[in-house]
Amino acid sequence: MASIPFHYVDLRAFSYVTEHDRRVEDALRLFVPEDIEITRTESAGHHGDRILVLSARVENADGVGTVLDRLGDLPEADRNRLEAELAERVDEDTSFHVTLDKQAAFNGDVRLGQGITLRGKAEAYPATRAGAIEAVDETLDEVL
Repeated sequence: MASIPFHYVDLRAFSYVTEHDRRVEDALRLFVPEDIEITRTESAGHHGDRILVLSARVENADGVGTVLDRLGDLPEADRNRLEAELAERVDEDTSFHVTLDKQAAFNGDVRLGQGITLRGKAEAYPATRAGAIEAVDETLDEVL
């Protein structure tokens, strides 16, 4: 990849009381480079049930490249969907949002779905939504 147009990428997954924390961490780890620490924060649900929030921030270019390369493993239908929805996935703060299938990730597959959130802070100068969409689009063209 020629350049990485992201300042950082945040990934997050919740481990609910009905799930095994280690399995959720393994699913998240599919996207996170080995040298990046996954933080664990305990929270509580509406009814007091325990929720473990697993999160990681990838800030170096090589690590961000690793995360983006994983998106290249998406099946063709998901790639097409991601490209078609690009404008909806970049917000006014120049952040790119994707949700990934947690169960598929645990099984070693990359698919769009629910369970793992990815937010990448796009580099755009000037920092506008249109500039961010263009930067992310160019990156996705390379990755996908």
